[in-house]
Amino acid sequence: MAVNPFFSPSALPYELPPFGEIRSEHFVPAFERGMAEQLAAIEVIVSSGEAPSLENTVVALELSGDLLERVSAVFFNQASSDTDPEIQRIEAEVTPELAKHGDAIRLNSALFDRIRAVYEARDGLDPESAWLVERYHRDFVRAGAGLGAGEKERLREINEELSTLGTAFQRNLLADTNERAVVVESAAELDGLPEDAIGAAAAEAKARGLAGNYLLTLSLFTNQPALGQLTDRGLRRRLFDASVSRGLPDNAELVVRMARLRAERAVLLGFANHADYVIADQTAETSAAVTGMLGRLVPAAVANAHREAEAFQVPDLQAWDWSFHADRVRRERFDVDSAGLRPYFELDRVLLDGVFHAAGLLYGLRFTARPDLEGYHSDVRVFEVFDEDGSPLGLYLGDFHARASKRGGAWMNSLVSQSRLTGRRPVVVNNLNIPKPADGEPTLLTFDEVTTLFHEFGHALHGLFSDVRYPRFSGTSVPRDFVEYPSQVNEMWAVWPEVLANYARHHRTGEPMPQELADRVVASQRFNQGYATTEYLAATLLDLAWHRLGADEDPGEVEEFERSALEKAGVALATVPPRYRSTYFAHIFAGGYSAGYYSYIWSEILDADTVEWFKENGGLRRGNGDRFRRELLAKGGSADAMEVFRAFRGRDASIEPLLARRGLVQA
Repeated sequence: MAVNPFFSPSALPYELPPFGEIRSEHFVPAFERGMAEQLAAIEVIVSSGEAPSLENTVVALELSGDLLERVSAVFFNQASSDTDPEIQRIEAEVTPELAKHGDAIRLNSALFDRIRAVYEARDGLDPESAWLVERYHRDFVRAGAGLGAGEKERLREINEELSTLGTAFQRNLLADTNERAVVVESAAELDGLPEDAIGAAAAEAKARGLAGNYLLTLSLFTNQPALGQLTDRGLRRRLFDASVSRGLPDNAELVVRMARLRAERAVLLGFANHADYVIADQTAETSAAVTGMLGRLVPAAVANAHREAEAFQVPDLQAWDWSFHADRVRRERFDVDSAGLRPYFELDRVLLDGVFHAAGLLYGLRFTARPDLEGYHSDVRVFEVFDEDGSPLGLYLGDFHARASKRGGAWMNSLVSQSRLTGRRPVVVNNLNIPKPADGEPTLLTFDEVTTLFHEFGHALHGLFSDVRYPRFSGTSVPRDFVEYPSQVNEMWAVWPEVLANYARHHRTGEPMPQELADRVVASQRFNQGYATTEYLAATLLDLAWHRLGADEDPGEVEEFERSALEKAGVALATVPPRYRSTYFAHIFAGGYSAGYYSYIWSEILDADTVEWFKENGGLRRGNGDRFRRELLAKGGSADAMEVFRAFRGRDASIEPLLARRGLVQA
């Protein structure tokens, strides 16, 4: 076998992983060597005869695991973006081993003693180093470093099983999402879908061996995009039923087991439940604070949803009807047709003349395509990013199209993390799931997909602008309920007049979107917010219900648990199902958002208040961008998140802009 490409840092620009050289057989040996090398480095730390210090203990720990970080970044990005049976087999093999490896470090008593000694003598350190020591100390305490031997052993067992269950959940979900895609036999049944969407459905069917048919693939959300356009009510119901049945019955068993294991672990670590354990390390600090915020939003959101349903004037309105009639009313009130907007939102224009253009105006960035640099899939595009003075900043990879090998949703990953300690610059990737058009046809986006692209690029900027010393704090390494804040702020530029006018052009004629239509698009943004807020809150409250279970509580059957939890929370509307049901709620059962899905709206409080700041200070101005970059985005996780926000904003955030944005002022 050729030399494993992970065994040494990449020689490519910015240490971009050498994807052209990487094969599946390289992963397991790299993981094994990476874990062994890190444990050897830990042994050097704990066996040192020198008194514990910042450099010989905490910084040494920061610098350990370089190989493991390289292979993990590439592997888990591929497992999400372009998996196959071999990658899934490897994931099932290495995930529990990585859980054991993490415990071997965080439950190492000798290492914890040294970290505690540095923590107790931290006075006099520079602010970032002091924060690093505080974070490591807290990480180890929260991981169970202070527990007795028997408790540690049980904790190891729980962590290993949870890692295995999470991998199985995601594997089941991907397979079931592909399996439940809806096959349609004639184009007539697809009445209402735009022509290019019908072509994409035909191309997808052909790609899966169903030539002559049409295939409606499923997005991660409950509410499928095509539900707003299909005139065939029977087909709408088929599509909805396929969506909400994903993960049944296999993931139902996993959900119950994971919830009970998380509850048991929380008790071991001194908390009443998993939600309390998770939120104690977030900016919210207590689950009571989260409950109070959500309690303020629920009544007004549900009341708005009821008013919206009444406006449809449709007897026997069902969940699969809502989007269709909402789009009809939107057209009547605002003369905005969701499908009719798509010709103005061609992917390249949105990316180059919208997303990149806004970043140029606000931050002075310049983007250069690098077709000479290879991504991990043929769909991936690579751009080099430069500051205004021409200095290199990092690489941005865009992977925008859906495929059967990619999980649903949209996200950002770091392939290389910025750090002044290591001298590395950032390499970040955005993943979306935009349906791929038939050959030769343009990729036209919905307005929601436009907003998603701006959102995910906000995460990318957080990674690209990182300017920290320690890798632990790079980019988006911030509390979960803070990480969505910068990305949500970046959504504002999608409808900023100067930006919208630059990218919203008809893909055939090049004519700009008429100003009156652009004005109506902006005006329509608050429409249907009762539905949008209620479906989100329902998922959030479902997440909290699962993770407030006590260690001895039996949730029973998943569907009955959901029904009871939503009723107790006051969000049990048959016409507005949760954005995710439990068996396909990958954020909380296969991602990092367990007891943390509230983060989106918690972060939106900061976001909405920051949008007001931009507007008060002239909007899309370099001075504003430079300040937001310098005082917030560049900080990564190198300081307390809320202190960083207060330093930027000059005060605590106000919830009022959020209430106004979502039409919840009545609350």
